[in-house]
Amino acid sequence: MLVVHGFWSATRGLCLWAEDSQSPVTSPSQAVRSARPHPFAAAPADLSDAVPGLTGAPGTATLLLPSTSRSPLDSPEVPRLRPRRESGKPPILLPWTVPVVRVDPRSALDVLDLPIIEARYGVSMHHLADIAAFARDLAERGRVLPDVQPGDEHTPPQARWRPVLQGPDVVVAAALSAALPPVCRAEAPASGDPAGQSPTALVGDATATFTDAVVRRRLEGTRLPPPRRGRRPRRMPPTDAWLLALTSPVAEFEATPNEVAALAEALAPWAQFGAGPAGPARLTFRLAEPDSDSALGDLGDSSDSPAPRWRLEFWLQSAQDPTLLVAAEQVWSGGDGLARWLSRPDELLLAELGRASTIYPALIDALHTSHPDALALDLHGTHDFLTCRAALLDQAGFGVLLPAWWSHRQRLGLRGSASTPTDSTVTGGRFGRDSLVDFAWQLAVGDEALTDEELAALAATKAPLVRLRGQWVVVDPDQLQRGLDFLARQAARPSTVGEVIALATRHPDDLDTPLPVMAIHADGPLGDLLTGSAERTLQPLATPDGFHADLRPYQTRGLSWLAFLADLGLGACLADDMGLGKTIQLLALESHQRSERPVARPTLLLCPMSLVGNWQREAARFAPHLRLYPHHGRERCHGTDLADHLATADLVVTTYHTATRDIDELAAYDWERLVLDEAQAVKNSQSRAARAVRRLPARHRVALTGTPMENRLSELWAIMDVLNPGILGSAEKFRARYAVPIERHGETEPAGRLRTITRPYLLRRVKTDPTIIDDLPEKIEITQHYRLTIEQAALYQSVVDEMMRRIETSTGIERRGNVLAAMTKLKQVCNHPAQLLHDHSPIGRRSGKVTRLEEIVEEILAEGDKALLFTQYTDFAELLLPHLSARFDTEILYLHGGTSKQRRDELVTRFQSDDGPPLFLLSLKAGGTGLNLTAANHVIHLDRWWNPAVENQATDRAFRIGQKRRVQVRKFVCVGTLEEKIDAMIEDKKALANSVVTDGEGWLTELSTGALRDLFALAEDATDE
Repeated sequence: MLVVHGFWSATRGLCLWAEDSQSPVTSPSQAVRSARPHPFAAAPADLSDAVPGLTGAPGTATLLLPSTSRSPLDSPEVPRLRPRRESGKPPILLPWTVPVVRVDPRSALDVLDLPIIEARYGVSMHHLADIAAFARDLAERGRVLPDVQPGDEHTPPQARWRPVLQGPDVVVAAALSAALPPVCRAEAPASGDPAGQSPTALVGDATATFTDAVVRRRLEGTRLPPPRRGRRPRRMPPTDAWLLALTSPVAEFEATPNEVAALAEALAPWAQFGAGPAGPARLTFRLAEPDSDSALGDLGDSSDSPAPRWRLEFWLQSAQDPTLLVAAEQVWSGGDGLARWLSRPDELLLAELGRASTIYPALIDALHTSHPDALALDLHGTHDFLTCRAALLDQAGFGVLLPAWWSHRQRLGLRGSASTPTDSTVTGGRFGRDSLVDFAWQLAVGDEALTDEELAALAATKAPLVRLRGQWVVVDPDQLQRGLDFLARQAARPSTVGEVIALATRHPDDLDTPLPVMAIHADGPLGDLLTGSAERTLQPLATPDGFHADLRPYQTRGLSWLAFLADLGLGACLADDMGLGKTIQLLALESHQRSERPVARPTLLLCPMSLVGNWQREAARFAPHLRLYPHHGRERCHGTDLADHLATADLVVTTYHTATRDIDELAAYDWERLVLDEAQAVKNSQSRAARAVRRLPARHRVALTGTPMENRLSELWAIMDVLNPGILGSAEKFRARYAVPIERHGETEPAGRLRTITRPYLLRRVKTDPTIIDDLPEKIEITQHYRLTIEQAALYQSVVDEMMRRIETSTGIERRGNVLAAMTKLKQVCNHPAQLLHDHSPIGRRSGKVTRLEEIVEEILAEGDKALLFTQYTDFAELLLPHLSARFDTEILYLHGGTSKQRRDELVTRFQSDDGPPLFLLSLKAGGTGLNLTAANHVIHLDRWWNPAVENQATDRAFRIGQKRRVQVRKFVCVGTLEEKIDAMIEDKKALANSVVTDGEGWLTELSTGALRDLFALAEDATDE
C-alpha cells in the first residue's frame, strides 16, 4: 500500500511523494553524508495511479527524514505486516532522494479535496488540505486584493491575487504555521540547514499560491478590461494586460519596468492591508456596558434617570500572547513590567488610534485629549459601533471585545402559537396533516412574546437600543411598525397541521413576513413533534397481530413515532445506532398499518444487495403474513408480470442498483411507502441512485441509517431532501445557509436552526443512553449475510467442478484431504478471489464480503466504537490490513501467530487505551485465547471456524469481566454457498455440535459424495444477478 506525503517547496510549490509498504526497507548504499535513494519510495507512475486526477511533472527532491544509518524510518501511517526491528540508537536526520510529482496549483486544489481508496494520505496531506481550505475560505469571503509582482531579466511581471490577512485570519495563519508537520518542510535547503524551511514562510507562500488559484478558477471566463471603442491598439496597454492576466490561467503579462513601477505605485494604497508581519501588540477596543447605578431600568419604567453612557475602552494586546491585555490608563501611567515586552507603548497607542480613526471617525474626539483611554458613547453611538464599526475594525486587524450577550443577542421578531383542539388525539389516524388547529401571531423578543404594555413602550421609544426584561435589545423602529401592521392584518384563524409544520420548518429567509420568525410553538402532539419529543410522549402502539416478536420498549416507541409521521404524511429518518433493530421496527410498522387499514399499494424497499436476503429472512421470521416479492436478479419480472406480482405483494425488496436500472418502470407505480435501508447510499445527491430515488412516487418515505451524516452536512441534506423534498431548500441554499457557516466557521446559530428544522423527522437512539442499554441483552449475536460478486461466483463454481472430480475418484485419506482442500478453497473464494489466486491483485469491489465489511466498519467508526476482526487465514488478513487502513485512513493493529510476546503485549496495551486504534485484526488461533480486549464492543468473525467453541472463545476476548458495554457479535455467512449450509447444520444440531463438532471441519469429510455435492453447490441466490 502507498502512503502519500506532500511538502511545500519554496521554488517548486506542492510536491507529492509516497512510501510503498511492499518495497525493501533498507538501502544497499552505506553512504551517510550524501543523499541516497529512498529504499521504499514509490515511483511517480505508481503515485499517479493511486491518487485520482493527479497530473504533474515528475522529478526528484532531497528530503531530510528521521533515519537509522541504513534506512529512513516509516511514517506513522505505513502499515507493516511484519513490524520492523527497533534500533537501539535514537533516530537521526539524514538526506534521502525521493521521486516526486510537482503539482500545478489549480490541480492541487482538486487533488487535496478528493479521497483516495487504495492508498492513504499522511498527516502532511491533511495539513496541506487545511491550508487549501483556508485559501478557499478567504476567496469566498472576498479577503483578497489584486497585486503585481515585478519580473526580472529572465521572467516577465505577473498579475497575482494575494490574501488579505487581518483580524482572526492572522490567528488562523499562525496556527497553521505552528502546526505544520515537519515532513511538509523536509526539503533540504541549499544551505544544508537541517532545521528545514521556515514554517511561517512556507505556509504564507502556500496560502498565497492556493488563494491565487482559487480566485482565478472562480473568475475564469470573466474579462476585467472594459471594452474599447475605435481601432485596436498595436500593443495592449499595461493596465489592460494586467487586468486580463488576473483572470487567465497564465499570470504573466507584457509591460516595461517603468510601466510595472507605475502600476505598483497605483496599487500602493492597497499594499498596506494584510501585508507584512504583525507588530508586538495591537490596539484592542473593549465596549463596556453602563454600570448598574447609571443604567436605566427596563423599558417602560417610570424612572427619570438620564440615558446611560457606554464606554469604549482602549487596550494594547500582545501579538505573542493574546491573553495579555494592558489598559490605556496603564500605558499613560507607565505601569510596572510594561517596558519588558513593549517599547514606547504610548507612541504605539497613539499611532494605532490614528489609523483606526480613518475607519471610525468618532475616535478623533478621543485623540483631542492628552491621554486618550476611552470614548463615551450614547445609545445611538453604541448601536452604530455594535452593528457597523466593530466589524470594520476587526477586519482591519484591530482587536474588538464586545459584551457577551451580543453574540447571542435577542432580536425582535414574530412568534407563532398553535393550539390543538381538545378533542384531537393521536389514535386511529384522526390527527392528521389536514387536522385544524387554532393559530395566532405575536411579536416577540427571542422566544418570549411581548405584552401589550411592552409593545406600547417600544412604539413610544426612539432609541435603537433598549433594555427589556433585564437584557439589551436592538430595535429598528421601521421594523417594529411593520410588525405591528402585520399583527393588525393577521387575526387569529384556524390552520391545518400541515401548514404549521411547513411554517415551523422553513428557513426565515423563505417566509413572507416583515420580521423574522423566532419560533413556532404548539401544544399537544403537534408541539411534541416540533420539539422532537414525540417519540417519548406518543401513546405506545400494541404489537401488531401476527407479528412474531416482543418489541423492546424503545422499539415500541420507534414504531409509534413512525406510525405518527406516516399519518401526517411526513418522511422519517430512523437513525438508531447499529444493533438497535431498525429492521424489526420497520417490519412492525408495515404489519401495524396493514392490519389497521389494509392498503392496496405495496411498499418499495431499497437496500444494498448484501441485505436483500436478510430482509427476506427477517420478514419470514417476524412478519410471515407480509407478502414479500424480491425484485432483483436476472429473472426479475417486467411489464405485466411485474404488475401481477405487485398486485399481490405487501413489500417489494430491491437493490439500489436494480432500482436505478429499472427506474422508468418502477417510477410508473404509486407506492404506499418508499423505504431506503442503509440510506447513506444516496448521500451523494448527484449519484445515479440518488437521482433515481427522487423519481419514485410514494405516500410516505422512510430512511434507515445509523449514520445520517458521515463526513459532510451535504449528506444530511441529500437524505432529508428525499424524505421531505424542499424541506432544507436547494443544495445551493443549504450550502450557503448551513454547510459553510457550520463546517468552516463553527457558527452555532445555523447549527441550532438546522436541528430545529430536522428534529421532527429524525429519531436517533444510541447504545450509551441508559434507557436504551437497560433494554438490550448482554450480547447481541447477528448472522451477517452477504452475496458473492459475479467474479466470485464463477470462481466458486470452477472450484466445485474441479474438486468434485477429485473427490469422486479418491478414497480414504486422499478423499478426506480433497474434501478439506475443497472447503478451504471455497471459503477463500468467499473471502476474496485474490486470496485463492495469490495474484497480488487489488481488492477493489471484487468481494461481496469485503464490501459488506466496509459498510459495517464505517458505521462502527462513525459511532466512535472499536472492533475485533477475526479470520483464520493470515493471507486474507494481509490483504485486508492495507486496504482497510487506506479505506478508513486509520491505523489497524494486527496480531498473528508470528507475533512475539513483547509485541503482542504492546498491541493489547495500545488497543485498550482510550486513544488507541479502533480496529484490531487477529488470526483466530493466535488471538482467540488469552487476551483481554474489552475496549472493543464489536466482534466480527470474517470467516467461519465450524467449531462453535473456538468462535465463542474468540468472542470472549471482548465479552468478559470488565466489559461495560453491550457487545455485538457478527458472523459472516454467504447466502447460497457452503458457508450458509454448514451454518444451518450447526444451528439445527447445536446439541450435537457441542459434542461432535469439536475437531474443526473433520466431521464433514465423512459425508457421502452426494451430500458433499449438495453441500458445495452454488445456489441461484448467491449473487445479485
